[in-house]
Parts: sequence; structure tokens; C-alpha cells
Amino acid sequence: MSDFYETLGVSREASADEIKRSYRKLARELHPDVNPDPEVQDKFKEITAAYETLSDPKKRQNYDMGGSNFGGANFGGGFSDIMDAFFGGGGSRGPRPRMRAGQDSLIRIQVDLHEACFGVERDISVESAVVCPKCSGSGCIDGGQPSVCAVCKGRGETQQVVRSVIGQVMTSRPCGPCSGYGSVIANPCRECAGEGRVRARQDIHVKIPAGVETGNRIQLSGRGEVGHGGGPAGDVYVEIVETEHEYLIRERDTLHMSLAVSMTSAAIGTTVSVESLDGPVDVHIKAGTQSGTPVAIKGKGMTRLRHGGRGDLIVHIEVATPTKLNREEEDLLKKFAELRGEKSGDAHVKGHDGGIFSKIKGAFSK
Repeated sequence: MSDFYETLGVSREASADEIKRSYRKLARELHPDVNPDPEVQDKFKEITAAYETLSDPKKRQNYDMGGSNFGGANFGGGFSDIMDAFFGGGGSRGPRPRMRAGQDSLIRIQVDLHEACFGVERDISVESAVVCPKCSGSGCIDGGQPSVCAVCKGRGETQQVVRSVIGQVMTSRPCGPCSGYGSVIANPCRECAGEGRVRARQDIHVKIPAGVETGNRIQLSGRGEVGHGGGPAGDVYVEIVETEHEYLIRERDTLHMSLAVSMTSAAIGTTVSVESLDGPVDVHIKAGTQSGTPVAIKGKGMTRLRHGGRGDLIVHIEVATPTKLNREEEDLLKKFAELRGEKSGDAHVKGHDGGIFSKIKGAFSK
């Protein structure tokens, strides 16, 4: 004996919402498009049959008052129906469910670095399958319901005897007139042609949290396509694509930028204002700063997704060597070199503890 409540994994006191949530979760796992295994497809049919009964208040009441299920066969028809269920099915699996879970959808949204750092809300318009407003998903005109197929008597299959080397064998195949549903829609809805859903554009509001980056996905439950027969809707997954910034480079929660300063500014020190994601911030350059020196500005980097707080903004100082000197400038620099006791051609090979070697090692260690 198969119990519909056990099939859906809910208690007999479960609310309609609990039954719907349980069915949607199981349907996504067992849908034939996800897992084509025949045994899994049988399980999918079982949970759909259970949902079709328990989601309808009248059918559920009737079921709770003594309705039972055994392999999809109702034993109210007498001894011949019982014999059919045990011996005449030839591997019968019952009728196909008209109501099926909808597909999930994937939408990609571009955000700039500022939006990725602080979060943003978007309204997007997508074309999707929605419940037919004319028939409310039944597929029938004027509030009608599908009628039992006169050929297969609701079984969704027809049987025939085939001669073989081992004698006569009973075989089953999907019923042609009802396409295996066990029921037919005599007067289909003109709006959806009996499918129970139509294509329409709908607006979806998306809240993008602070700290997202390319590849992150936001799940919007129940905002995907409605299933055939007005079945439960799938989910929408919004995938983030972060666009490149003009001069800021992101490394997880750290931002990097290059800042070119004059040789004299690097030598005597200065304070420079740069534009960050928060607006202008001051960069304090100490006297004697060398090219490639990083200056960290705390808390001006990217927001940490789900953890809170922010990373740092690292400003990489690049000292600009003057070019195309006029005679006066050249004389001044020569005089400056003499004052410092520097001679033309002076150079020193630096060890592994600093300079270009440490930068190369750092680059290859990343």
C-alpha cells in the first residue's frame, strides 16, 4: 500500500504550502530532464500523482476518508480490476501526470565595481511561462476538467496480446488518443491550447547584495517557468558578471590602483587626492618613496560578501622619471648630483633581500 503523505515526505496534518514545497523540492530532484533513469521516472510519477490528489482539497478529503492507492490502480471497480493490477498490467506504470514542475532559468546581469561593492537593486523583464489566466492552469475552457479517456479507461496505457516463442505475452504501450495521460481535454482552452500555461513577459525585482563578484548566483525561488498543466514554477538563478573598472583592479576584497608621481614629490614627500569608490581620499607619500612602493588605505576596498567589513585599497606608487630636459633643467640635476656626491655611471647590484628580485619572486609565488 502506497501512502501519498509518505510519498511526499509530509505528515497527514501538513498544510497546503508544506505539501507544495515538498513536491517542488522532490520534483526538481526527480524530473526526467534531470535524471532519465526509469526507476527515478517512476518515482517522479508517484510524487506527481500524490501531489495532484493532496493539493486538491476535495480529492484530499476523499483520500483521507478512505481512498487508497496500489500501483496507481483504484480497487473500487471489482475483482477484474484487482486481477488487472496483479497480472494484466504487463509492467503498467499508470497514466502520465498532466501537471509537471517548471524549468529553472538562468539570467546574467552586469554590474559595475561600485554596484558590486555596495549592492544594488534591479528590475529586470524576462519572458517566461506563466499560469494561463484564462483557464487557471486546467487547460480546459470555461472551468471544465479533463475527462477519463474512453479507450484506456484512465490507465494511460493500452494492452494487447502478442505471440512469441514462449507463447502469448501481454504488452502495454502508451494510449494514443490521450497520449498516455489517462484523460482527454475535450474542449481545450483557446488561450493556452490545453497546456495550462502561456508565454508572457514578467518583471522580476532582484536585490544584489554587497560584495558579489563574477560567477556568484542569486536564487529566486518560484520565479522560473510554470510547469505544464499549471505545475509549480521553477527557480530563477541570477548570475553576476562584473564589468572592468577604468583604473581599479579587484583581487577578492582588495582593490589595487597605480599612481604616478613626480621624482621630486617622491623625494621630498607629498599628499595626493585620488578618487576611490567612496569618493576622494588622501594618499600620503613619505619622503624618499621608491617606485613600486605600496600605500595601503584601510577599509576602502571591496565589501566582504556574507562576512561584512571591507578590504583595503592598495595604491602602488610609480615614480615618473623626467624626460626631454632643457639645458637649465639638466644643469640643475647635475648640480644636485654633485651636492649628493653622485657620479655619472654609479650603480649598485642589489641582493635577494630587496629590489627587483623580491618583486619577481613575489610574482611567481602567487
